[in-house]
Amino acid sequence: MPSVKHAAPIPGAHSYILRADPRPRRTLIVAIVAVLVLTLLGFLLRSHAIDQSLSQAFNDAHVGALGVFTSAVYVAIGPGPAIVGTALIAVVIGFAGGNWRRAVAFAGVVALTWVPSDLVKILVDRPRPDAQLLAHPTLPAPVDASYPSGHTVFMVAFVIAALYLLAGTRWFRTGVVVGSVLVAVVVLSVVIDGLHYPTDALASVAWAVLVAPAARLVWVDWLLARFWPGRR
Repeated sequence: MPSVKHAAPIPGAHSYILRADPRPRRTLIVAIVAVLVLTLLGFLLRSHAIDQSLSQAFNDAHVGALGVFTSAVYVAIGPGPAIVGTALIAVVIGFAGGNWRRAVAFAGVVALTWVPSDLVKILVDRPRPDAQLLAHPTLPAPVDASYPSGHTVFMVAFVIAALYLLAGTRWFRTGVVVGSVLVAVVVLSVVIDGLHYPTDALASVAWAVLVAPAARLVWVDWLLARFWPGRR
């Protein structure tokens, strides 16, 4: 009798992004504490720019091809392109996997992790690195606050949502590697451009990592499960 070869699992086949969190209380507590601590840290950093010299050192590298590249990265994942790109990826996920709940879950996790960070940005209101102290300032400089970095929060949230889809498949490890590279590129880009302090970027990574599970819990386990029940 010929052996049966099983097809390799496709990305998102196990729908980990739709699986209920076994420890929702802990997930919420971690997220709430993270938001409070990171917000307090933002106020402290607004009063004491401890990494001003480090910001200037990174900005010294904004020359030649590297400078062009980091500036392009910043523009490529601005709010407009980020929203459009996430929506398009969600559409691809929906068509490719035939499960639109999974696609909506992906987009929702990204949005619910990313958008609240802008509220903290408004609340903390940390100024951007002083352009007069930078060797290669980006002009015109953004007029909004610096902490946390929305670009960084978005990219980390995007990667985490993608890894939820890839969990349990042979693509997961590749996703971790590629996602880590993308996050590193964005972190270095916003700092080398002189648009964010290093602490802005690092706090943004921490925000997304600690808040994304709660965003998934609220969006998928509570809202989608109630208003759009379906297969996982």
